[in-house]
Amino acid sequence: MHIVFLDADTIGKDMDLSIFEKLGTVTIYGFSTQEEMRDRITDADVIILNKMLVNAYTLEKAAHLKLVCVTATGTNNLDKDYLAQRGIAWRNVAGYSTECVTQHTFAMLFYLLEKLPYYDNYVKSEAYVNNTTFTHFANVFHEIHGMTWGIIGLGAIGQRVAQIAALFGCRVIYYSASGCHDHPQYQRVSFEELLTQSDIVSVHAPLTDRTEGLMDRKAFQQMKKSAIFLNLGRGQIVVEQDLADALTAGELQAAGIDVLCTEPMSADNPLKAIKDSERLLITPHIAWAGAEARHRLMQTIWRQIDDFFHSPKIQPKPL
Repeated sequence: MHIVFLDADTIGKDMDLSIFEKLGTVTIYGFSTQEEMRDRITDADVIILNKMLVNAYTLEKAAHLKLVCVTATGTNNLDKDYLAQRGIAWRNVAGYSTECVTQHTFAMLFYLLEKLPYYDNYVKSEAYVNNTTFTHFANVFHEIHGMTWGIIGLGAIGQRVAQIAALFGCRVIYYSASGCHDHPQYQRVSFEELLTQSDIVSVHAPLTDRTEGLMDRKAFQQMKKSAIFLNLGRGQIVVEQDLADALTAGELQAAGIDVLCTEPMSADNPLKAIKDSERLLITPHIAWAGAEARHRLMQTIWRQIDDFFHSPKIQPKPL
């Protein structure tokens, strides 16, 4: 078996991939263009990738390909109809990053809520040295206890965020973009109700026709001016120019963003101009990327390949 990693840099250079050698010959590329991908998979039985496009063009020369493994949950980069025509199986991975994304959600919240950039800079500037009082009240913050936390997308990550938010004493409400999900523990509300009632709004939804551009100018104008907005779902759920305008106009207290419409960040991204860390925190799509989460991801893909090739196939019963 020949296994080819096409963009291994997307899972981090600190990951030990030697375990895959137990399954066969392994070739690892840190990054591949579409043209390079075509030539690098001519004799591959399995390809492992994250962001590479999988379609008739990129797989044209892959005569031996049997399995495509995506090192992520989203599979928008796969032409599934074409794979089905070729009889090529595909696998993705769900659930590996729930704890890590939840952790990052709260890290972003507390960084903004408690005005940590301000207080860190205050002490490092040595303004605290020989201060007349033992504390400093110049930048007021509030307890999370008693706040309303609105969640857009109550999947595995959204539910974990809700659970922890409730432990902090928050009232949790949620909006289901699909309209198909009900949860007995939390109140489901309309989109408008979530925006107007929430002190914190966090997005954990997938990108669909219903969520693309959901957070636009109108949505931000309906939120409390004291609200904090967090996006840990997909970049295209937010109209970035509208968020930049809302922050500049003081229509929101702050925003924390881990995902952008274009990644890496484009030079013309309107959020790039906002340098105030008390108002905007952007992290480079790292919420999922704790070492343990990436290790779970690789273990799962290893098992998927092993199961695909070595698990006994169910044979039809003789007539």
